[in-house]
Amino acid sequence: MIREIKEADYPQLMKIWESAVLNTHDFLKEEDFNYYKEQIPGYFEHVTLLGFEVDNAVVGFMGVAEGNLEMLFIHNDYRGKGIGKQLTQYGIDHLEVTKVDVNEQNLQAVDFYKHIGFRVLGRSELDGQGKEYPILHMGL
Repeated sequence: MIREIKEADYPQLMKIWESAVLNTHDFLKEEDFNYYKEQIPGYFEHVTLLGFEVDNAVVGFMGVAEGNLEMLFIHNDYRGKGIGKQLTQYGIDHLEVTKVDVNEQNLQAVDFYKHIGFRVLGRSELDGQGKEYPILHMGL
């Protein structure tokens, strides 16, 4: 079930984020992982947050702002079960999502977005924080 995220869910979102990133972002340096882990909660209030629940527990979430899918993270125990696709489709259908920025080195994510209809529109050498993780700008 997809539902709105409340502030009380933030600790669970961080567990999901950590599980997802540790299992998909093997290119990330440890110091950068820790940097982003510190930064992520500050982004929550700037996006529309929706979570996906299984057995009354949030196992995945997305954040959307101005038609951009700013974050999509699924707990590693629930990856590959269609949750990311359901969340993304909900964002497209209800929140006018048409764009997403993806770490070029996160090949699973790049392939996932291509599979559901996004295509690469551009590329940046640095990520939004100016770190050396190339970003693919994708759109529908």
